[in-house]
Amino acid sequence: MRILGIDPGYERLGIAILEKDGNGKKEKVIFSECFKTSAKLEFPERLKLIGEEVKRVIKKYKPEVLAIETLFLNTNQKTVMKVSEARGVVVCEASSAGLKVFEASPPQIKIATTGYGRANKTQINKMVKILVDWEDDPVRGREGSQRPSASNGTDDELDAIAIALTAFAHLRY
Repeated sequence: MRILGIDPGYERLGIAILEKDGNGKKEKVIFSECFKTSAKLEFPERLKLIGEEVKRVIKKYKPEVLAIETLFLNTNQKTVMKVSEARGVVVCEASSAGLKVFEASPPQIKIATTGYGRANKTQINKMVKILVDWEDDPVRGREGSQRPSASNGTDDELDAIAIALTAFAHLRY
């Protein structure tokens, strides 16, 4: 099974494709990137670029499930609204491609990756690096010019991987 993990955002979107075969081994990262849009662009153009990138990744890697984080409210409602619009574009593209949509809250992701619902970012990132295998030569980013390793994934990519791991844990049962 392949899962597309997305850490939603409109400036930076964490994207990861994880795969697990039937032999019970660790999930494998076969693609990850931090997709960025320029603040110089109008917001609708940024949403369009996000949709195009998600569509491209779905077409290329053919995941069966989208795993995406639910939003939590913070003090900046303008940011929350824009992130929710970007999240909507991602869910729409995934649904249009026939993917099952799995949503996870931040505490669910923390529990699935660390076993502790109040884990901090450092603890989550450390466990994500332990829990997954990186494919021998996985593609990272649009050009594939960099290769991820347990030491150089960006926070957005690691968050997307954590979200996909959460989906694997929940969908297994």
